[in-house]
Amino acid sequence: MPADQPSAPASAVPATSASAERPAGAPAGAPAVSPRAALIADTALALLAERGTRGLTHRAVDEAAGLPPGSTSNHARTRLALLELTVRQLARRDAEILTPAEFPGPEKGPDALADSVATVLHRLLTRRRDHVLARFELALEAARRPELRAIYDAAGRGFRDLMAELLTAAGSAEPQRHALSLGAWSDGVLFTCTAGPYHDRVPGREELRDSAGELLRGMLGEPAGRGRTPGGDA
Repeated sequence: MPADQPSAPASAVPATSASAERPAGAPAGAPAVSPRAALIADTALALLAERGTRGLTHRAVDEAAGLPPGSTSNHARTRLALLELTVRQLARRDAEILTPAEFPGPEKGPDALADSVATVLHRLLTRRRDHVLARFELALEAARRPELRAIYDAAGRGFRDLMAELLTAAGSAEPQRHALSLGAWSDGVLFTCTAGPYHDRVPGREELRDSAGELLRGMLGEPAGRGRTPGGDA
């Protein structure tokens, strides 16, 4: 997997290539977006992390992206449309974090799954920190706007389903309940280490792997050490 680059500040979001963009790991059915739309959405993500939802306006996106006035409105005429574009782009960017080849096989047990979870969390905290902050801003906005709630939930459904599938393969008898627990723990780590009391400390990949392994073995009833996957961050 190519190394991710740290999220750019809103004033330095690079222009995209000429072809329509759809990451290889994007959820099934995710539509490709034009380079201009991708630039607008990536800039919106950077603005959310930098300024919060109050700082996300069509004009601010145009200015930060270096686009002519009115460009963002041409792609997303309303604020809801801009938020929807941004939510869908965040799902695409999240899909780039771990390639399908990096997902653990069912025969490797919970420790291999813990390794994958730790890799995702560590990459988000070290390479996509702005996206983590933007996700929390969007989640809070969705909690107050029912029309955005539906879009936000639909964008994340593929990842929730994938988590349940991986847990089923690892031996979970209650994959939906265990997916909720694993997702809640993961979100807690991300919040605590970006906006919470440990915002100035990023756990190492080994530390994250040990914690995820403890959680998974407790849920799945597996002894420590089965299918252990050593190694540093990719």
